[in-house]
Amino acid sequence: MQPLVTQRCLTTRAEETRVLGMRLGRRARAGDFVACCGALGAGKTTFVQGFAEGYGVGAHDYVRSPTFALVHVYQGHTPVYHFDFYRLSCSTEVQDIGFEEYLDARGVVIVEWADKFPQLLPAERLEVSIRIAAGERRCVQWMAYERSYGRYFLHAD
Repeated sequence: MQPLVTQRCLTTRAEETRVLGMRLGRRARAGDFVACCGALGAGKTTFVQGFAEGYGVGAHDYVRSPTFALVHVYQGHTPVYHFDFYRLSCSTEVQDIGFEEYLDARGVVIVEWADKFPQLLPAERLEVSIRIAAGERRCVQWMAYERSYGRYFLHAD
């Protein structure tokens, strides 16, 4: 399936990646699915920290990578279910942690390393790809795979 719309920007510092995440998080709605892809150290967790803040997760909830816990739950406008597939080796392990139940939980689901199991991703989603350009610079690209996700596309604001 091809994305309907794509947007990209270059960030020059981790803080800019976090702020971009916050701007996109303000547009999130219950039921949204956000797939984050990128190499180790690309800035996926930094982006998710901003996204969660933009969605209303309070400062008292420090958003950290769920690499070892596999999923963290934060309270924003609705729950934010933050997954990390990095340590998982097969789709059965994803199913064993109850992943599909979270898809129906009416919160926002954000998955780091989502590209490890593309067959498990819902067709309707926002996909965020973060690529290391050089040093702290990152090329962040986000793609809507359903018309309603068009609200994530930014204009100068």
